[in-house]
Amino acid sequence: MNEINFVAALLMGLAGSGHCVAMCGGIAGSFQMAAKGLPAIGSAIAYNLGRLLSYTLAGALVGGFSAIFAKQSTIFSQFLSILSAVFMMLVGIYVMRLFNTLAVVEKFGNWAIWRHLVKLNKHLMPVDTYPKALLYGALWGWLPCGLVYSALTWAIFSQSTAHGALFMALFALGTLPALLALGLGVHAVKRVLNTPWVRLVLGNLLLWYGLYSLFVASFALNT
Repeated sequence: MNEINFVAALLMGLAGSGHCVAMCGGIAGSFQMAAKGLPAIGSAIAYNLGRLLSYTLAGALVGGFSAIFAKQSTIFSQFLSILSAVFMMLVGIYVMRLFNTLAVVEKFGNWAIWRHLVKLNKHLMPVDTYPKALLYGALWGWLPCGLVYSALTWAIFSQSTAHGALFMALFALGTLPALLALGLGVHAVKRVLNTPWVRLVLGNLLLWYGLYSLFVASFALNT
């Protein structure tokens, strides 16, 4: 996995922050109401750190599993590179709000994972300690999000536990400014990220990088 893909991780997180704000804004707001006796900045940091840890764990898992299978088959490795390029383009289209390309994977994630994990929320209420805030954020990290699943396809493509974890950690860092600001009630970030020209620029960057990656993967498949 080369350095440009790690840059893509940050870009995906930053470009998708508008989606994160729209999807998770209510959760971030409800968390601040659920937090009892904790400073806003401290609880927001703990909350987002938990989310980052969940993303990193997910990246390590998919990267590790893909490494096992990729060693068995070159074709599987090439398929992963094409899949990740396609998902990058889908994210670009979604960020530009041309079409909701991520709806299907979000519905699947809700059915397969989130409807079971969300039941654990009740054991963390009230969120009155930093460990609880950390665990609440870690639980939030498994919320069904097409953007996260798209990033995970790149973590799979890394075919390495360490690289998969690093990719998802960088992705989480890309989303951090918007969600941390939202948790602290700084809504100016939301307005900027949802400005049409910002969505257009960031979406195009993802789309064209996805096309470039698809070209490279297709060329490698035919050689």
